[in-house]
Amino acid sequence: VQLQASGGGLIQAGGSLRLSCVVSSRRPFSWYGMGWFRQAPGRAREFVAAILWSRGYTSYADSVKGRFTISRDNARNTLYLQMDSLEPSDTGVYSCAVSTTRITDGRHASEYDYWGRGTQVTVSS
Repeated sequence: VQLQASGGGLIQAGGSLRLSCVVSSRRPFSWYGMGWFRQAPGRAREFVAAILWSRGYTSYADSVKGRFTISRDNARNTLYLQMDSLEPSDTGVYSCAVSTTRITDGRHASEYDYWGRGTQVTVSS
């Protein structure tokens, strides 16, 4: 399973970006959920958002709730993260991950099996 994230960049505070994460695999697999995490310089990786396949359940970190929207396109095997009203504190490397085993709420990195390389998001003030 391979994941490729894209869509990051440099943007001014208040602007919007949409991140994409394309999932590919040589073999069919079942995926129970996907998530976005981010890591700012000098800080630990933190949960941003998750979506669980079976129920379409979504979960967000409090810091992004109301500003970010996670969604999926099953036909394109793609996960999205729409980020609006960006703030300088949103700066970081954003990584996507997929869980091929049952997960609980998708808010913990340990629930995921595969990770993609991150995409840099920089929000200027």
